Amino acid sequence: MFKSNKIMKKLFSSREFKKAQIVMFYASKAEEVNTYTMIDEALKMGKKVALPHCTSQKTIIPKEITSKDKDLEKGEYGVYEPKERCNNIEPKDIDLVIVPGLAFDKKNIRLGRGKGYYDRFLKDLPERISSIGVAFDFQIIGTLPKDSHDVPVSKVITD
Repeated sequence: MFKSNKIMKKLFSSREFKKAQIVMFYASKAEEVNTYTMIDEALKMGKKVALPHCTSQKTIIPKEITSKDKDLEKGEYGVYEPKERCNNIEPKDIDLVIVPGLAFDKKNIRLGRGKGYYDRFLKDLPERISSIGVAFDFQIIGTLPKDSHDVPVSKVITD
């Protein structure tokens, strides 16, 4: 938890986060940087918070949440997602996307879980929208292989 809080402090002090009105987080798994505290804090700050709802067509629909306790349920892959009733947010309206990854390299290439949800989502976002990977320092490696469909994040924040 200490390392996740350190990452949260760096993220929250970043220019991208400070100017963002709508932030899309992800619901973290136990081994990932904890995003639940980040979600609570962003909501307290008055930011609009979206989380990904993953469809069977392997696409992401950003949905607004106002409470992680009331608005989230376990999705298809055992990851918490917004409930169906939550309002959709147009991807073009998001200011900042916080992106998970198993690993990142020095060129901000990410290794995901192999289903391509985030690569498809990030590829269609307007260029003005920042994407920040959050990872523990041991998840940063020299070089990852890059396929033509891989989309690097704008930057990576670590502990």
